Amino acid sequence: MPALSDVIAALDALWPPERAEQWDAVGTVCGDPDAPVERVLIAVDPVQETAEEAVELGAQLLLTHHPLYLRGTTTVFAGTFKGRVVHTLVRAGVALHVAHTNADRADPGVSDALAGAVGLRTTGPLVPDPTDPAGRRGLGRICELDAPEPLARFARRVADALPATAQGVRAAGDPDRPVRTVAVCGGSGDSLFDAVRAAGVDAYLTADLRHHPASEAVQHGGPALVDAAHWATEWPWCEQAAAQLDAVSQRHGWGLRVHVSRTVTDPWTTHAASGPAGAAPTTTGAPN
Repeated sequence: MPALSDVIAALDALWPPERAEQWDAVGTVCGDPDAPVERVLIAVDPVQETAEEAVELGAQLLLTHHPLYLRGTTTVFAGTFKGRVVHTLVRAGVALHVAHTNADRADPGVSDALAGAVGLRTTGPLVPDPTDPAGRRGLGRICELDAPEPLARFARRVADALPATAQGVRAAGDPDRPVRTVAVCGGSGDSLFDAVRAAGVDAYLTADLRHHPASEAVQHGGPALVDAAHWATEWPWCEQAAAQLDAVSQRHGWGLRVHVSRTVTDPWTTHAASGPAGAAPTTTGAPN
């Protein structure tokens, strides 16, 4: 049975912390480096639900994509929700390790997992990592479908492939527009619009698209947009990461038991469809 320090070394080899963005907070948040590790739980979010799931599972390590403390803190007081997560994990002897933008830039990375889940063939990174002479690492991916399909059908493909969320999947553009080439970026991706336009793809699949950047992208005559829930676009990475860690465990003879959390930690819980198409906005009260 490996020590936590051994497993962390393997995780850092898969997703080197020095490849994370400068603003990011990756690595080990809590845990005893000498403690043995037998079970690992992988999840997108280090929230109370996944902390308790790790405890109930009997895991000694919780590996998450999102950081617990992205910015500095002066307290782990259990009266705060983040402090409560730390206390829950430490009391049960569960370590927490984070692979965030270093997993985004990896080969394979978060966007590879998203592309694979949707049935896309990856041809290269959207924003190549200049430190990778092979040209495989970087942010986002450029992908292809085996055959073109209308935007509406592609959006349905995405919705069917990703975990169900209250948001579902929405698209911007002509529903009949043919889609063959697709840029993908797991998580928030509207900061990559310039690279997406330069790539000349038919559609862009990502999450957290805001009104103004999306509107401007459509008005520029760029690709169709497909917007899914942030959590849903990154969850496929958990299964990819589990397979990678399983391979490491087998290579070293560790016998790790690696689990993927199915707990939906997307913050949105309810979706209400808009009114009838074409209905005019209404107001109440006295006119101005």
